[in-house]
Amino acid sequence: MNEWLTTTAQPAVLVTVARVEGSAPREPGAKFLVTADTLHDTIGGGHLELRAVEIAREMLATGGTQVRHERFGLGPSLGQCCGGVVWLAFEPITGSVAESLTVLRGNRNSDFWRVASIAGRPRNAVFDTHGTLVAGEADVPRHFPRTSSAIVLPDGWLVDPIPAPASHLVLFGAGHVGAAIVRALAHLPCTITWVDERDDMFPAQVPANVTIEATDTPEAEVDAAPPGASYLVLTHSHALDERLSAAILARDDVGWFGLIGSKTKRVLFERRLQARGLPPDRIDAMVCPIGLPGITDKAPAAIAVSVAAQLLMTWEAQAHAAAAMPRQPALQES
Repeated sequence: MNEWLTTTAQPAVLVTVARVEGSAPREPGAKFLVTADTLHDTIGGGHLELRAVEIAREMLATGGTQVRHERFGLGPSLGQCCGGVVWLAFEPITGSVAESLTVLRGNRNSDFWRVASIAGRPRNAVFDTHGTLVAGEADVPRHFPRTSSAIVLPDGWLVDPIPAPASHLVLFGAGHVGAAIVRALAHLPCTITWVDERDDMFPAQVPANVTIEATDTPEAEVDAAPPGASYLVLTHSHALDERLSAAILARDDVGWFGLIGSKTKRVLFERRLQARGLPPDRIDAMVCPIGLPGITDKAPAAIAVSVAAQLLMTWEAQAHAAAAMPRQPALQES
């Protein structure tokens, strides 16, 4: 998730898809970080990315200090079947750009907009959702639209939204399936609260988007979850599964809820949850069994792939619905 924010002691160039016409491998705002011998993230691979790497490394080798803004015709010049046109911005990581990336690395769970020059010396600034300058140069334009993808303004500034992951998963159970799901979601745009009563079940290292909660009161993590969160229940205990299911379904702002188990388990839990007085429409929304239809392999890795795909489909549908809502007005100078 946002691997381009990887810290590196080497000189580096940030490459951003600034603009797209027609079909292209990635959307405006996609980016990757290039050093002399490493790449972090991707703008889609293929010949376009190869040329971008060559240009970025040429800048590094020659000590280039100016921002470059290059146009690439994917079909005529690069032989890619996409056939569209892509403009890339190449920013040396120095000065205010380096300062801004440091701030963004330390605040991955907040929404920001970065405004960057696409010509001349590297200049940029980062603004929070209130329009407050949090990093970079004070004379960078503050009046710009709150876009959901990167755009280039007529005066030559790149507006580069850096959203926090909108999707949050509360995952109960640190067994083999839970661990496999965490690994499958490690590089997807989400955050995970991973909950279990057994502290020794968690691995020593977890992905950057995961927070561990080892607690004797896992139901409290249901109450603490943000509105619209997704939930996965796959603990070692059917009794605990039932208590957690009841707590989740008691909320009226659940984004998605999946319970591991068979169709038989679902029928049993439906009866028990009805006996607890939970409304039928809430119970009907419970996903059990979990995973995409047609994938029957019970190996933890196979379940994880299936569930990760199911969650990604759900989250993308939620994101499309949110994008269809009226946009907020442009940021104003504070």
